[in-house]
Amino acid sequence: MPNHWHLVLQPENGQQLSRFMHWLTMTHTQRFHCWHQTTGTGPLYQGRYKAIPVQGNDHLLRVVRYVERNALKAGLALTAEDWKWGSLRQRQDGVDAPPLAECPVRLPDDWVTLVNTPMDLDEVRAIRKAIRRGAPYGEEDWVLHAVETLGLESAVRPRGRPRKKAPDPFFQFS
Repeated sequence: MPNHWHLVLQPENGQQLSRFMHWLTMTHTQRFHCWHQTTGTGPLYQGRYKAIPVQGNDHLLRVVRYVERNALKAGLALTAEDWKWGSLRQRQDGVDAPPLAECPVRLPDDWVTLVNTPMDLDEVRAIRKAIRRGAPYGEEDWVLHAVETLGLESAVRPRGRPRKKAPDPFFQFS
């Protein structure tokens, strides 16, 4: 994508993800500025990366599908596997670099067709909301448990100021 990228990662422990993302974004920023001779011109990224816990197999497949069809949805490729920098192309063509780990969930036999098929709008909205808020993605009960376990209450709390309550009509005078 021209202005962002997605990674689906499975860290072995909680600190591993943070350290890896720090290394990745710092290295990328330094190399970008060196290559384009823009060192000292400011940050490359608008903000910190966003990570969302994902419930399990079904939800993970939805997230991977969302990520792999991102360039297609944006109109940057005719098919998802045509996107030069996408994992689907690498998985399809066996391109060697960068190394791509096996998906921890078995992909369906018709995966390429599935990725190229539009996703259910409610699924897309739920994934985008989780990404935007940094909230867990999964079934409601699991999300509530994950929020409590991981201390992510702020990710699911309604945003903005609470609405004003309507005045009690008993105390209104005409």
